[in-house]
Amino acid sequence: MNAFKAYKACAPIAWSPNLYITLVRGIPGTRRLHRRTLEALRLRKCNRTVMRWNTPTVRGMLQQVKRLIVIETEEMYKARKQNVANHQALRPPLVINHLPASASDSS
Repeated sequence: MNAFKAYKACAPIAWSPNLYITLVRGIPGTRRLHRRTLEALRLRKCNRTVMRWNTPTVRGMLQQVKRLIVIETEEMYKARKQNVANHQALRPPLVINHLPASASDSS
């Protein structure tokens, strides 16, 4: 599940003590006020995530740049990271025997 789909799940962020904020759109071409807000949130590159306390000040900053970011609760963030880890986990190697069946029986 990517960050945008997690955002669409719309878990109420008012109940979560921590917010995980991911920058999903680029900074070039945005207003100076939005760039300064992202800088204050310590979001400098795309697809980077930061954790911030859920305070009215931070929520106001997020409201200002809501089209550039995705907000997740702690549970949503951990579930997304677990899915990514499961997807990238090592799989057992595929072993293929190229010898014909009759050749392996005679030896």
